[in-house]
Amino acid sequence: MLPPNPIKIGAAALGAALISLSPLASSEAQGEELTLCWAAWDPANALQELGKDFTAQTGIEMNYEFVPWTNFADRFLNELNSRGQLCDLLIGDSQWLGLGAEFGHYVKLNEFFEEEGIRMEEFLPAGVYNYATWPKGEPEYWALPAMGDAVGYVYRKDWFERPELQAAFEREFGSELAVPETWDELLQVAKFFQGRKIDGRERYGIALYTERGSEGITMGITNALYSWGVEYADPQNPYEMEGFFDSPEAVEALEFYKELYECCTPPGHSDAYMVANLDAYRSGQVAMQMNFFAFFPGIAKDEDVGDVSGFFVNPRQNVEASVLGGQGISVVSYSDNQEAALEYIKWFAQPEIQQRWWDLGGYSVHNSVLEAEGFEESTPFAGQFLEAMSNVRDFWQEPAYAELLQAMQRRVHDYVVADEGTAEEALDKLIEDWNFTFEMEGKK
Repeated sequence: MLPPNPIKIGAAALGAALISLSPLASSEAQGEELTLCWAAWDPANALQELGKDFTAQTGIEMNYEFVPWTNFADRFLNELNSRGQLCDLLIGDSQWLGLGAEFGHYVKLNEFFEEEGIRMEEFLPAGVYNYATWPKGEPEYWALPAMGDAVGYVYRKDWFERPELQAAFEREFGSELAVPETWDELLQVAKFFQGRKIDGRERYGIALYTERGSEGITMGITNALYSWGVEYADPQNPYEMEGFFDSPEAVEALEFYKELYECCTPPGHSDAYMVANLDAYRSGQVAMQMNFFAFFPGIAKDEDVGDVSGFFVNPRQNVEASVLGGQGISVVSYSDNQEAALEYIKWFAQPEIQQRWWDLGGYSVHNSVLEAEGFEESTPFAGQFLEAMSNVRDFWQEPAYAELLQAMQRRVHDYVVADEGTAEEALDKLIEDWNFTFEMEGKK
């Protein structure tokens, strides 16, 4: 998952010389304490609980620096850029792998994995590709897959099952009121619930991602783009985007998302991301919400909506695809406690620890967990999570990703929310922005 509020990172800001470190090249651990840095959210609480087992087994005390998502990227990217020593272990965004590797922020883990028998083949391929490798897909590892995640949907199962609403939907659309499997069906269902009175209250169709300041609307829009089969660039020429990211399918997907936003979101939902969508759903405003699987354990346990909620994956249109969330865990190259940090990595990679991580509410992508008998019944959303993770796609994982992201945020928000220009114009301007960034990076 891209972290909210990414700071602008250019070559000048990241101009520190590349530090080549083997996994054990730093001084030996200076003490029996480690600090793990991550975002402040429910999975972090689960990880803190899990860490008690590590301390009991090793005697190494765990400290935690958990920062709200609104400050997550600013806080920890500044920490890395300044070569700070706050974090021994960092669960950083998937987009940080490129800059973490190329600018020497992370310890390369290949030698350590080989010495300790940690095999990437034991993790879901999509998790390894997105959370561990740079360059992408190469067997060069800078993190251990830590937190699998993807964008999914929650819906009011109790409303969908009401006979009077089912009858009304069939009269209006000539089909059954059911979980949407395509974006066309998603739009139909959202239109049906928009403005409808249920239990004396006016309800709305869907809570979408629309936030401009960090990454929200990009994470929303790409749910559509990926489902339409849109590629960022020519697979044979990775930085040639014309004819791919501005294809007719891309235009159609962007127009569709705008229609869904305009017709079927709650009033004032023009700058909404994870928390705003959760609030809209839990308060009973909407029939459906778009959000990351990481929040689904909390929804399932919620005393107001837990028992009446269902879950589904990102609908297909031309292909099946889901937006990637989640992160890998890296050893920070500026840490004086690298040996102890590597010990944590070794401990965390064990199948039995990965199972406990899942049981506590974390999202393991270890095959021993995902392939275990009864996994899909272990939570109300486990099957959907596994399905989503089989076809995830991510935003650019380039070292200059923040500049690429800021450009997309601006262009698509101006079109979808501010109603400026056309979809074609928004995509053409975005490609111009991206071409400029890649030229400055020497990629074009």
